[in-house]
Amino acid sequence: MNTEKKSLVSQQIIEDACEWAIMHGVAFRQADNTARHCPFSIAPMSIERGVYQHLLRVTPLITKLIHNVSEDHDFLQSSLSDMAKADPFFGLLMSLHQQLHGDAHNKLVAERQPLLLMRTDFMDDRQHGAKVIEFNGIAAGMGPFGQRAAELHAFMKQQWPNTYHQWIEDASAVPAENQGLEQLAYGIAAAAKSVNAYFGNESKPTFLMVVQKNEDNVYDQHLLEIELQKQGVRTVRRTFEQLRTQLSSGDNKRLLLENVGAVDVVYLRAGYQYEDYFSAELNESICCHTLSQTRLFIEQHHVVVNATISQQLATSKSMQMLLTMMPESEYARWGLSIDEASLVKSVLADMKPINADTIHWFTLNANKSEWVLKNQGEGGGHCVFGDDITQKLNQLDAAEYDAWALMQRLYPHERDTPTVAVRDGEQTLVNDLVSEIGLFTAYYNGKPVTELDGYAGYLIRSKPASENEGGIHSGKGILDSLVLVD
Repeated sequence: MNTEKKSLVSQQIIEDACEWAIMHGVAFRQADNTARHCPFSIAPMSIERGVYQHLLRVTPLITKLIHNVSEDHDFLQSSLSDMAKADPFFGLLMSLHQQLHGDAHNKLVAERQPLLLMRTDFMDDRQHGAKVIEFNGIAAGMGPFGQRAAELHAFMKQQWPNTYHQWIEDASAVPAENQGLEQLAYGIAAAAKSVNAYFGNESKPTFLMVVQKNEDNVYDQHLLEIELQKQGVRTVRRTFEQLRTQLSSGDNKRLLLENVGAVDVVYLRAGYQYEDYFSAELNESICCHTLSQTRLFIEQHHVVVNATISQQLATSKSMQMLLTMMPESEYARWGLSIDEASLVKSVLADMKPINADTIHWFTLNANKSEWVLKNQGEGGGHCVFGDDITQKLNQLDAAEYDAWALMQRLYPHERDTPTVAVRDGEQTLVNDLVSEIGLFTAYYNGKPVTELDGYAGYLIRSKPASENEGGIHSGKGILDSLVLVD
């Protein structure tokens, strides 16, 4: 990693910025219930205005596509069946999906109302332009931190203008407005009020966040809750284990929560890994059955859900690969014109399935630096790079192939000027910073549901180019924001 540790910025300024971050909730909770600030850059990254506007045009189309794919239940079952056999967790999801949306003679009735809070992650590749890294459909994670990072940089510009301008690439650049926190909350509140009105506005609109036990990323979650409270929505938090005994059915498929009453929105910040459905106390012969049935129970009610089981399947890496490989004319099945389909296809990076032929080709002929190997996992730590790919491919059993995919590796532009990264109150000079751009959208029952026609702000995560894992929570990433240059 091409970094140097120096006191490049006054320690007083660093302390001010760190205290601002803590005071505004840009933090992780520690095991002893103290807080540490999230790592951040001292000044924002630049992006060409035309590139940014291009992403703003294409991202809502991707959301429209994913929503319609997620509601095409026959397609999900037929196209992802092999992947579900290769990945046990997605096998569980497919089983739940089959129970809800399978054979008309024995299926349960899915009454849930889909709210797709999606973050589409891009990198602006030096050679190929902006390309999608992945779709994130299970909760709009770190949207509040995206807005706070922009506000932190505005604070730096106002309070310490000389330092800010010393580290920004272009002094004439204009900050890109980021209302991620307000707009995500607006979309959730609008959906909550819609369901509440359906039941006659008998109680205050209520939002249920499903969380992991001992969660350390609570402040990001609480920022969203506080904003929802400002918009007239009551908020409660529960784990799947708690919900197992606290949920019940009311009249007309109303979802009820013990000691709370009716629920209008269920928002999952848990449920994307086996561990979220595991309880040692249940001592189950089949892992995770009981708590996954709780998720199934939720979707049988007239309640807003993000993410639905269908949305989780539709935003899988395997679905991304299928959409990347199919002709754009096939997108008409999900309501996209040929021009819209071409625009979406233009930002999808090449992907290849794993099979004997692919492994043979990769081992003998591929440029290893041009590819990354991915499984279906969410969060950091699930990608394999370079020469490690060959080793991993040779370790896989044939039964595991469909859980993995090769994807074109992206090499974004490095920042023209060095920047200062701040982590745990310490500053580090980074000479090779690159950035990942996540754009949020909010669609309720397939329609845009923000004040910005479905767009809901952005999250920028930057990292040294030499680091593979760029997550804020689980990698070497730092929070960042955008300024636009002409």
